[in-house]
Amino acid sequence: MAGTRFIFGFHAVTSRLRQNPLSIKQIFIDTTRDDQRVRGLIQLAENCKIDWNACGGAKLTGMAGNDRHQGVVANIDMRSSPVDIDQVLEALTEPARLLVLDGIQDPHNLGACLRVADAFGVHAVIAPKDKAVGMTATVYKVASGAADTVPYIVVTNLARTLNHLKNQGVWVFGTAEDAEHDLTRFPIKGPVAWVFGSEGKGMRRLTRESCDQLVRIPMSGCIESLNVAVSAGICLYETYRQQSMD
Repeated sequence: MAGTRFIFGFHAVTSRLRQNPLSIKQIFIDTTRDDQRVRGLIQLAENCKIDWNACGGAKLTGMAGNDRHQGVVANIDMRSSPVDIDQVLEALTEPARLLVLDGIQDPHNLGACLRVADAFGVHAVIAPKDKAVGMTATVYKVASGAADTVPYIVVTNLARTLNHLKNQGVWVFGTAEDAEHDLTRFPIKGPVAWVFGSEGKGMRRLTRESCDQLVRIPMSGCIESLNVAVSAGICLYETYRQQSMD
């Protein structure tokens, strides 16, 4: 069906239910599963008034294109994805966890960042309209499905968006090699947006000035910097770790 595609796996489908339930046309669940995880997903779908159907594993594999679907597949409308950050924030039932990319140029880096965002429960990835790679076919391929599970929101003025997030109660943390705060000793509480700069140049001046705090990743080797997706993964993991302990 034009304008639709399948996503699969509990994390992908649950994230879509929580972030953008109106985009889900139907959910398909393996007839052989009747465990707490499935019951929780069914309850969430029914709360969102989303139809679900039981079907066989072979049909699920056909829809997903592989057998890694964990017994759940959803058909989603790609045309009804969130178009602004307020839609994402209003739908959340937990503290926001956001990833902001200030001008990433390499589609492989963006795809890898989306995979990291999916892995650590990021609710949206935000990027500027200009001087950024955007969602190309290469990005979709590298993201390995994460482009469908994490909303990618394009904004015209990144500094203004960061200030808007702060007004909504989101802490904005930028990453820089010369930052005062060490990630290993930096408390991360409540709604948070991590900001990463472009390859080679880092954050732009206005972006940097819009951050509440700047944080550095401690390194003991001879390499001075890390790939943006690696840096994002480290910071998002630490955020996930700390918030999971609350």
